[in-house]
Amino acid sequence: MNAAKTGEYKVTNILVSGIGGQGVMTAAEVLSQTALSQGYDVKKTEVAGMAQRGGVVTSHVRFGRRVLSPAIPHGEADILVGFEPAEALRWCGQLRPGGVAMVNRLRQEPPVVTLGLFPYPDDPVGEMRARGIEVHAFDAGAIARELGNLKLVNTVMLGAIADYLPFPAEILKEAILARFRDRKPALVAVNEQAFEAGRAAQAAA
Repeated sequence: MNAAKTGEYKVTNILVSGIGGQGVMTAAEVLSQTALSQGYDVKKTEVAGMAQRGGVVTSHVRFGRRVLSPAIPHGEADILVGFEPAEALRWCGQLRPGGVAMVNRLRQEPPVVTLGLFPYPDDPVGEMRARGIEVHAFDAGAIARELGNLKLVNTVMLGAIADYLPFPAEILKEAILARFRDRKPALVAVNEQAFEAGRAAQAAA
């Protein structure tokens, strides 16, 4: 069942979080452009906690018949896309009751951890589940490596949320593949594989 049910005035709220260089902003841009192509009013905003690569990054994507603000109100996110498990835990309080978290289990410590400012949680996914959150967690990095390109994590994560959106998964997949057809046609097939692998991974997680 879709986590992001829609009605005439429903706004779908997607929060994407992770570490710089993982593709958070690209994922948010693809989601925004896809929703726009389906006739939705779309608002998007990004927050980069540190300017350099490896810093914490979050992006809010909101779409519906009419969207007034780009920022998701606290506790109203329908879907949390966590590119990194500790960052997913940090932002899971933004989910609404019944919201869904898609989490990449691949650990990538942010600078605040490597600098010793904050400890890395022992079991971020377990902590989220202990709070009663529906979590689909899988190693998107391992999937991407099996397909031969770690940059495919982005497409894997988008595939994972595809069946929770208010439009068919094929529309999101086509939007992703269209980005490669003209510029890098050799990457079309592997991105299609990554997308479908993400859909399968969330269903099994």
